[in-house]
Amino acid sequence: MQPSDLARTPSRPCQTEALTFLRESDRLSAQDHARAEGFVRDTGEGEAETLIRMGLISEPDLAKTLSGIYALPMVTDAGEYPDEPVHAQAISFRYLKEMKAIPLAMEAGRLVVAVADPGQASIADAVRLATDTEVSLKVGRFSDIESALERVYGAGRSVMGEIVDGLGAEEEAEEEAEESIEHLKDLASEAPIIRLVNHILQRAVEAGASDVHIEPFEETLTVRYRIDGILTESESPPSRSTAAIISRIKIMAKLNIAEQRAPQDGRISLRIQGNELELRVSTVPTLYGESVVIRLLNKKSISFEFDSLGFGDVSLARLQQSLQQSNGIILVTGPTGSGKSTTLYTALNQLNKPGVKIITVEDPVEYKLEGINQIQVKPQVGMDFANALRAIVRQDPDIIMVGEMRDAETVRIAVQAALTGHLVLSTLHTNDAAGTVSRLLDMGVEPYLLASTVNAVVAQRLARRLCLHCKQPYTADEALARRFVQAGLAAAGEAVQLYRPVGCDACSHTGFSGRMNIAEVLLISEAIRRQVIGRAPASTIQQLAAQEGMDTMYRDGLAKVFKGLTSFEELMRVSEEDE
Repeated sequence: MQPSDLARTPSRPCQTEALTFLRESDRLSAQDHARAEGFVRDTGEGEAETLIRMGLISEPDLAKTLSGIYALPMVTDAGEYPDEPVHAQAISFRYLKEMKAIPLAMEAGRLVVAVADPGQASIADAVRLATDTEVSLKVGRFSDIESALERVYGAGRSVMGEIVDGLGAEEEAEEEAEESIEHLKDLASEAPIIRLVNHILQRAVEAGASDVHIEPFEETLTVRYRIDGILTESESPPSRSTAAIISRIKIMAKLNIAEQRAPQDGRISLRIQGNELELRVSTVPTLYGESVVIRLLNKKSISFEFDSLGFGDVSLARLQQSLQQSNGIILVTGPTGSGKSTTLYTALNQLNKPGVKIITVEDPVEYKLEGINQIQVKPQVGMDFANALRAIVRQDPDIIMVGEMRDAETVRIAVQAALTGHLVLSTLHTNDAAGTVSRLLDMGVEPYLLASTVNAVVAQRLARRLCLHCKQPYTADEALARRFVQAGLAAAGEAVQLYRPVGCDACSHTGFSGRMNIAEVLLISEAIRRQVIGRAPASTIQQLAAQEGMDTMYRDGLAKVFKGLTSFEELMRVSEEDE
């Protein structure tokens, strides 16, 4: 080996560099640093694998960190991993699996090898001696290298398949009509089941999923992830492990594993890949067992800033204007999963100042906000939205947030709170902003009270953002271009360039990455107040609001399509056309 290669083939004495670097750059607390060092010392495991195992850093961040520490390039494209073994006769699969390394290809007379942990002892020296070839190292992610090894050298099994192989035959006993509680606890405490549940949650975090659905059927146990609002089926564990997996999740969420006939709700606080997560767990009995939905709430992935939510300039200006009012009601409407709660939290985050008292009543409390009094609804003890709201008004708040106006009683108390000088924020399930007025009238609110208390109604949907790496431009046909001309976004006869999704490694071949708001903000002006008092239909209020400068959801979406932020097909999926 040439002397110049020594810097590229670090050996065991470099083992403390990763932990030291992360600690000195304040990316690892002193407590976590000490825990990781102790684990490495006690087990002899490599630092990189320890950091991943303990959830102290994500795989992409770790790969970037190791690449910088050891001055090695990264494997940035999954296509770099080979389809056939390289030097299979000289290097055993067992060694490669143990060292988390895989030969990629021959380049300029050197064998390029991807390694997950360059700090391990003399990987390059060992491979060079075995192949009698000079070696260059690259840094890859643990999961990518493991998947490539199984695909190229192994039997093609996935990580989940490997875990499933470790399940004992005991799980077959699930055919019994009912499991004893002690047996369920024993199953849920077995190492393969713990690894399996952790693997399911880790994959959800890596994929950027908002929810995990674990659904038992007669012959299968289905695992699905909701990514950017779309459910995607994933590799599923065997059905024989259903009781053990669900029991494990219920134990983590501090639920009653003996109760299998009634719905239950719980929470889990967990650290995965360096992220502190709050997991909201919901179980409901079905024909073949309990169905579990886990909502992943990641504070790091949520930015409570209006700029990051994707509001258009017109809609954002109108919303900011309404938030400056000292009293009244601001409603955010839309179907389930349209981002209403995130918009409310963002508004509260902006309004949260030392001189302002804010109290919320929610079901459930999704994110904990510093400096805000948050109340969890508990119907079993009589603490519903209406009763909580009555108590809140006596707490002398400046701003009140009600998670949802579900009944006429809650709406009536909210109106009274607004009349007595409070700013009230809440949500409602309606299709558009103007329809909210009709809905409130149907719930028994007098027109004059509605007209004098509601300041603004925000109606919104979430549309997927096009992936910046692979979106493809195209010229819209005449019929499609006409829509942008009619919306005032393009000139007649002008060629309209739009973008369509393609799919690449960066977006998991979906063509989309992340989501943004498509919204309309109805301000209750004097003219609209007169229409409300006169019980005008929603269509009349909508037309008047548009004349006063409101961007409808459809036009707001068209503007985002015109800017290349999303596709026209995605707009049609989430928004009703309103030409």
